[in-house]
Amino acid sequence: MKASAIICEYNPFHNGHKFLIESVESRTDNAVVAIMSGSFTQRGDVAIFDKFSRAATAVRNGADLVIELPTVYSVSSAQNFARAGVRIAAALGCTDELCFGAEDDIELLKKAAEMFYDDSFNERIKRNMDDGDYYPQAVSKAAAELAPELGDVLAKPNNILAVEYIKALRNTDIQPFAARRKGASHDTDEISEGIASASKIRKMILSGEKVDDLIPETDLSHPADINRFESQILYRLRTMNKTELSLLPDVSEGLENRLYDAIRSSKTVDELIYKVKTKRYTHARLRRVIIAAFLNINADMPKVPVPYLRVLAMNNKGAELLGAVKQNGKLPLITNVADGYGRLDGKAREIFDIDLRATDLHSLATDEILPCGEDFTRGIIKI
Repeated sequence: MKASAIICEYNPFHNGHKFLIESVESRTDNAVVAIMSGSFTQRGDVAIFDKFSRAATAVRNGADLVIELPTVYSVSSAQNFARAGVRIAAALGCTDELCFGAEDDIELLKKAAEMFYDDSFNERIKRNMDDGDYYPQAVSKAAAELAPELGDVLAKPNNILAVEYIKALRNTDIQPFAARRKGASHDTDEISEGIASASKIRKMILSGEKVDDLIPETDLSHPADINRFESQILYRLRTMNKTELSLLPDVSEGLENRLYDAIRSSKTVDELIYKVKTKRYTHARLRRVIIAAFLNINADMPKVPVPYLRVLAMNNKGAELLGAVKQNGKLPLITNVADGYGRLDGKAREIFDIDLRATDLHSLATDEILPCGEDFTRGIIKI
């Protein structure tokens, strides 16, 4: 059996996500594997619902198997996020395509990805960053200078991630498949064709608005809001010195000094980010730095290739695929956390410890605080 992989967050799972799965299923009999962020996400935020309920929702709405994208990669840069997701897809040993949504067609995206192997393009990116641009802006400007039609392609958030996927696939046998995004654009407040961005839906859920027409399932109990553990985050940051701050992912060029000064004078996380932010440091990057500090993730962890495959949920087709993964997979497969954790050591255990910590802390952001150890008490969800 072959697999079509989707790297995702499902934060929360909405109609646009279901549309992508249906686009895959309409053209192949492959099993659909969702490689999903766990308790924290790439924008530097807590996932609005726990990973177990999000995985179950995904399987009830078309995914056959859900594999967790470990936390150290899910709260990392787009490049690290994409590389880790692709490594998992390849390590399954049966994936022949990676599927994602994008605003442009696959040929334009491939051309954009090829630009990153051009020395002059990378020199322009560096020059733009030296001039103060943050990375996505530097990339878009450099592309526009060399190929105007690609500058627009690389200015769109979903395309940027799609290009990172294509780059990460370069030395694999996995083919990229891009489905044109339907409905609202990424991170906007638009609602179109029954589809809104995940950020819009999160805002609506947290403000108590109805989202029944925007998501396929409507159990919205115990949503997580990062503001619920703002004091814990500030406590963690206030106990760190400059050296400790300098060891966080994405901290370089003296950013630890700006962070340290802002931490000591800020009463909220938003105030801290406002004081640190410059043209070069995006809100998302700073949020990721703060979450890395909160979870005790250091800069070396995202550099380690993904060391295991953790299964969260599956249906019968997913179980059949899992049999193929057991035979052909290229990484340790964790289907029972107690047993799997015992077999890990070194960097692999260190990275898994972050997953455990992230799960234990997630419920602190909800109105139902749970005891620690849920990863050990929750088995694979079978639907």
